[in-house]
Amino acid sequence: MTRKPLFATLLATSAICLALSGPAAAASKSDRAREAIAAADAKIHTAETMGADTVAPRETAGARATLATAREDFKTDHREDAIQDAIRASAMADTAIGLTQQHKDAAIAAARDDQRATADSARDQVAAARSQAAEAQGQTAAAQQQAADATARAETAEQSAAASAASAAAARDAAATAAAQPAPMVQTTVTTNHATTVHHSMHHKPTPAKPTTTGASHVDDTTTITPQPPQ
Repeated sequence: MTRKPLFATLLATSAICLALSGPAAAASKSDRAREAIAAADAKIHTAETMGADTVAPRETAGARATLATAREDFKTDHREDAIQDAIRASAMADTAIGLTQQHKDAAIAAARDDQRATADSARDQVAAARSQAAEAQGQTAAAQQQAADATARAETAEQSAAASAASAAAARDAAATAAAQPAPMVQTTVTTNHATTVHHSMHHKPTPAKPTTTGASHVDDTTTITPQPPQ
């Protein structure tokens, strides 16, 4: 039963109870007792349908017991007692219905809170997953950059090694060429220059004349390098 029909039923039964309790009721006590018992029975049935026997078992059981007393009073022609017992049974049923409705409202609110919490948790998990994915992408980009840098360094090292190898090969070729050339021959030419001795005669007192040398004899060495013809 939905809430709107439930409230309509409660209002109708409450109006019946108020009408029965008024001293100016036109119907007889028997009719009033029957109507009060019927109203109480309808409320108790509504409470049990809502689950009041589980949520509010004491109030529901009390309403059912009081209704039984009202029916017994009606059978024994205690019409006034039957009316009053039926009214009490209706009040107990109202209490059971109210407690059950509160329990249902609390359960709905808790379910909504759980649903919101679940949705918030799901959103947090999605955000965390996206953050992890972005971090992983950043790490991948950094790793790719490092790999590119390492490749560039390797290529530079290879080029340097190739240049060094080329220089070494050129040096070896030059050394081999130099070693293949014949050793030069050394020829020495000796040139000797003879000095001329001049004698001077004096007209004065003859004295032994010493020979005068105008130039000293010397030897010039001239070195001539003559390469050997290739063999």
